[in-house]
Amino acid sequence: MVLSDTHLLGAVSGHWFDKLRREWQMERAFQTALSLLRPEIVFILGDVFDEGKWSSPKNWDEDVSRFQKMFRHSSDTELVVLVGNHDIGFHYEMDWFKLQRFEKLFNASTTRMVTKKRVNFLLVNSVALHGDGCPICQSVEKQLFTLSRDLNCSLLQNSQSSIIREYCKDAWTYPPSSPVILQHYPLYRVSDAGCTGQDAALPAERHLLFREKYDVLSQEASHRLLQWFKPRLVLSGHTHSGCQVLHENLYPEISVPSFSWRNRNNPSFILGSFSPGAYSLSKCFLPEESTVIALYCSTAAGLLLLPLGHALWRRGQLQHLGPCASSKHKSL
Repeated sequence: MVLSDTHLLGAVSGHWFDKLRREWQMERAFQTALSLLRPEIVFILGDVFDEGKWSSPKNWDEDVSRFQKMFRHSSDTELVVLVGNHDIGFHYEMDWFKLQRFEKLFNASTTRMVTKKRVNFLLVNSVALHGDGCPICQSVEKQLFTLSRDLNCSLLQNSQSSIIREYCKDAWTYPPSSPVILQHYPLYRVSDAGCTGQDAALPAERHLLFREKYDVLSQEASHRLLQWFKPRLVLSGHTHSGCQVLHENLYPEISVPSFSWRNRNNPSFILGSFSPGAYSLSKCFLPEESTVIALYCSTAAGLLLLPLGHALWRRGQLQHLGPCASSKHKSL
């Protein structure tokens, strides 16, 4: 199960009623999905929190407590959370303190390989892929280079070449299958102009040009990821809208829409079935906020009109019975 951009509201921008209705929606949707679908693993593609980039320790703890309540799960389901720009800040805002605070919460590095049933899922800290040599960027790029070497050596583990055997002698061994890349930022694309479907961006927004390193990864970083890992699928978030893109006519990418009513009227998530050599995906839509509001308003109006209707009916009955009651009184 893959979802994205939950954006739990914080102390600064979160109105209590906004929190109540949007977080209630996400909690009920998530818990219902777990109960009905029973996924083995759930990925959240970043921007879990809305104000992680500037939360005080107290506010951070409060947001974490709400997140853990909303996205609680049994031991049969593993929850894997990726980092987004709202969790640690955009590139110019992120620092080691915010990154390590996030990694400590989820007890894992933000760039790593998760292998389940011989399927490799590569988790990427895409906030740090600016390529400007910042300390966090250098650390993430070094991790990615090592993971790329290990994975490519795993794919070539039966090679008879002495050069390859020497190069790969200290490599970590993974199942020999191309990975599924999961990250917050989408790979580079010009805009959403080619995106279709009921969860795509609004027509007026689809032709707006994306900014590299802000809306999408840079062309350089995107090309490097594709060449290093040659993924069979890329899953990303950040734009809050759905889209399917084929990069270099080889590598499919799916942008997963936001899971929150706050960001779109029709949230959704991806349900996938993966094996080492194949995968299949389904998109599951949540109730539309406008429909739910209309239903509540109609119900409230009905409940308000019911006593009025009953009072009018009683008044009509009394008027109808009035002469009979008077005649009976006279006869007595």
